[in-house]
Amino acid sequence: MKWKEHKQQLMKDAVFKSEYDRLATEYKVASELIRLRLSRGMTQEELARAVNTQQASIARMESGSYLPSLSMIKKIADALDADLEIKLKHRGQSARALTVADRKRRS
Repeated sequence: MKWKEHKQQLMKDAVFKSEYDRLATEYKVASELIRLRLSRGMTQEELARAVNTQQASIARMESGSYLPSLSMIKKIADALDADLEIKLKHRGQSARALTVADRKRRS
């Protein structure tokens, strides 16, 4: 069975789906970290040195078992020559985050 098929089966379980949804942010951060690090041809050790931490810390971040602080995410973005984008949006809103102009129109 392929992962996508297995995941579809698992998602039918309400407890699994709830936990999966709860951890979505952590895994999104982890997957982006891995993708960017590999696209730059860096090892975990090299990235760790660049942000003044240990390789084990990078491994924990990439596994999704540890969510780094915002200051560490900024250091990692700089080390990977990446822009950092953070969005806060209403739950259920799919297209985009609210802008200042949107808030003014609603006032």
